[in-house]
Amino acid sequence: MKTLTIKLTAPLQSYGNEASFARRTTNDYPTKSAVIGMVAAALGYRRTDPRISNLNALGFAVRIDQVGRGLTDFQTVEWKQGTRKITYRDYIQDAVFVVALSSADESLVDAIKFALKHPKFQLFLGRRSNAPAGPLQLQEFSEETPVVVLQQLVWQAAPWYQRRQHPQKLDIIADADLIAGSRGALVKDRVESFDQRHRRYSFRAIATTEVEVGNLKTQSSDLDTQHDAMAALGKE
Repeated sequence: MKTLTIKLTAPLQSYGNEASFARRTTNDYPTKSAVIGMVAAALGYRRTDPRISNLNALGFAVRIDQVGRGLTDFQTVEWKQGTRKITYRDYIQDAVFVVALSSADESLVDAIKFALKHPKFQLFLGRRSNAPAGPLQLQEFSEETPVVVLQQLVWQAAPWYQRRQHPQKLDIIADADLIAGSRGALVKDRVESFDQRHRRYSFRAIATTEVEVGNLKTQSSDLDTQHDAMAALGKE
């Protein structure tokens, strides 16, 4: 088994859960279907490519390293001649997530890692306008499940957030079979089709756990050297 971690950060992210013409809401963390869509784009799969469904078999977990703030935008749409409607779109601001993907097919993980560094199509975090904040930061691990990796990986929040916020624990949401003994739930997040004319999702089981920040590896050298443009303003 091989596990690949992907740090997801951008000024805006959005991971749709329920959507209508009038309101496009967002999940509080990246959905598996959204990450599969990003991976498929990197690999050069078009929306109707049957290989997309195979990506559902990837092991998946996500850790919320930096809790973002909500933002709602609106657009005025010309619905019919002389008729205008307002639509609302929800986003997450300034969040940091770490996604972990795994497979027993190590060549697949290698292909995904290469594709994310050399994407065939544009990468975006939930919506096409939400470009990542620079090249994706990737790490790979052998013989460890996504949850185990995220229970050890360095805390990835921004230095200013680590100084000002003091969470005791970070939430991890994963495929239910990766967290033994945890109560699960069903979410409509399994990709059946990305075809814009027949977009479909089915249910998959998820479970949650936590990791104590004090148990994570440190990155003190990064904290000492990274530039913080807001540092001169002092602490709140």
